[in-house]
Amino acid sequence: MNQSQTPDSTETDDRAVPAHRGWILAALMLTMTLAAMDIAIVATAVPQIVGDLGGFNRFSWLFSIYLLAQTVTIPIYGKLADMYGRKPVLIGGTLLFLAGSALCAVAWAMTPLIIFRGLQGLGAGSIMATVNTLAGDLYSVRERARVQGWLSSVWGVAAILGPTLGGAFAEYATWHWVFLINLPIGAAALVLISRYLHEQVAEHRHAIDYPGAILMMLAGSAVVFALLQGGNSWAWSSWQSLSAFGAAALLVAATVWRENVAAEPIMPGWVWRRRALLGSNLGAVGMGLVMMAPNSYLPVFAQSVLGLEAISAGLVLASMSVGWVAASSYSGGLYLRIGFRDTALIGALLMIAGVVGFTMLPSAPSVWLVIADQILIGAGFGMVSTPLMVGVQSIVPWHERGVATSANMWSRYLGQSLGAAMVGAIFNTTMRSELHNAPSGLAGKLPHVDDVIGVLQANTLGAAGQNYLTSAFDLATHHVYQGMMWIAVLTFLLVLFIVPRKSAA
Repeated sequence: MNQSQTPDSTETDDRAVPAHRGWILAALMLTMTLAAMDIAIVATAVPQIVGDLGGFNRFSWLFSIYLLAQTVTIPIYGKLADMYGRKPVLIGGTLLFLAGSALCAVAWAMTPLIIFRGLQGLGAGSIMATVNTLAGDLYSVRERARVQGWLSSVWGVAAILGPTLGGAFAEYATWHWVFLINLPIGAAALVLISRYLHEQVAEHRHAIDYPGAILMMLAGSAVVFALLQGGNSWAWSSWQSLSAFGAAALLVAATVWRENVAAEPIMPGWVWRRRALLGSNLGAVGMGLVMMAPNSYLPVFAQSVLGLEAISAGLVLASMSVGWVAASSYSGGLYLRIGFRDTALIGALLMIAGVVGFTMLPSAPSVWLVIADQILIGAGFGMVSTPLMVGVQSIVPWHERGVATSANMWSRYLGQSLGAAMVGAIFNTTMRSELHNAPSGLAGKLPHVDDVIGVLQANTLGAAGQNYLTSAFDLATHHVYQGMMWIAVLTFLLVLFIVPRKSAA
């Protein structure tokens, strides 16, 4: 997958090159801000949300349900964008995201909040599928190096602005504003898209693969449900867990069969038969898995173990974006010189170094050590994501670009969905074990796992209990990063051995 062998499809298509590309890019950046800021801003406010609504053992569903809904719909939106154009798909999805945001802001308990987060995720799937596809439509492969830098800067700004706003809302106002802030941003994006984005889409009769779409959503839901409940609601080796994974395997098999026989499959087989696409998509899965360690637990770790306030904890997470943006912007010039695969391999090595670095941090480490480590991890993410995405877009024509782009995004968010479940299972298992094996002097004094964050923040256990609980939280977080270390190594190997170095297909 080397730029020197890029086919003519790398150049823009006249049907998607309007005169107002600058305004459209601004609209895409605003729309991307909605999805980019969401997880970071919610993660920062989790202690306050849990304190208000309860349900600590279910808070990981706030990320899982959002990412699951987003993940399973990305391929559907990508297919619809190839069939009917990018504009209606992007507008419809943005409206759905904003509706979910408004409902989240008025949630009265954890269960309805989780449901409304799922609605947000359904809209986010459209945003992630079409924004990156439009970037591929509007700009040639050389221009995309610069444009991906702009789009990556959105993640950087959002990663700083999101936690800062989330912490400020949680401390000085109310967590409900972490969702209401989406409304004006989304409204501005919709105005620009409606005004400046005009497409010329060829008229064809299409048959949407509804059975395939339904099976894909059910299969993804079953896999994440099995991972979330295993080790939490029941033991991994229990009949319930085995039944859940068995049902997930059957649904995955049914989805694969359906996509092979459908006239217009949501996820065509060529996405997985071409080595460059397969390797890039598997690399995106691995990166998504690793991402959920800091995204889900770093702000809570910073508040509960490092003793930071919500805003400061959010900025610790935001430090990851510094490395991400810098590496993503630099990767553009690098992949034009050494190729997409080798650039992604450098990113995977940086990702491994960052995750290993966290596992080697001492108990209750210096804040600056954590920040430096997150910058390194972020650099790895930026150097992996951009070349894999642009590489995929560079080898397909316009009428396949929506599917190819959405497949890569789907792979990344599938990884994040699975990662949210995996890190939740690892963390809860470790925390339960530590609470169960507490010294006899603390027996009966330590809280249930659901109440750990609230008790840590209230500081009501006394010095011995507080120190033990903090150490347990620290250990559980380290175990999360240890698990992700092996995923990072596997990601490097997948890209190394599957993605061709110089082949364009």
